[in-house]
This record gives sequence, C-alpha cells and structure tokens, in this order.
Amino acid sequence: MTYLACLALVTGLGLPLAVLSAAAAQGRASAAAFEGIARQPEKAADIRGALIIALALIESLVIYSLLMFFLLWIKLPPSWEEIKAVIEKTAGAG
Repeated sequence: MTYLACLALVTGLGLPLAVLSAAAAQGRASAAAFEGIARQPEKAADIRGALIIALALIESLVIYSLLMFFLLWIKLPPSWEEIKAVIEKTAGAG
C-alpha cells in the first residue's frame, strides 16, 4: 500500500474505532456501577465517585484519538491533483 492509502485508512478508521470501543467501555462501567449501587445503596457515593473517574479516563482516550485524527488529517493532500501527483511519483519510483 502506498503512504496515502495507509494514511487515509488510519485517519478514516481510527477515530470511529476509538469511539465505538469507548462507548462500549463506558456502557459496561456504568452497568457495573448501577449494579453495585443496587446491591449496596449505602456505598452509592463511593461507587459514583469511582465511576466518574473511570468515565473521565475512558473519555480522555477518545480525546487523544481525536487529536491524532486531526494531526493525521492535516497530512492528507487537499486536492485530487496533489494525490495524483504523489501516486504517479510513487508508481514511477517503484
């Protein structure tokens, strides 16, 4: 694969995969916290605090992947002419 194809693939699939996995993790963490609160209502404040910290850490990973998305996105060529030029240059060199 060429550099542009790999870059486009990583840019296009990286963020959605990070968001989907974070959504699943947040759902599992919330479900576990709600089950814990249902079993021990007197520990609700402790469980809620731990849940908020866990959700913040999970969400920070999505923010980091969003940052990486923008850093990779600006490296993609802005026009088809530049893409064609890079492809022709790569095909000629190989």
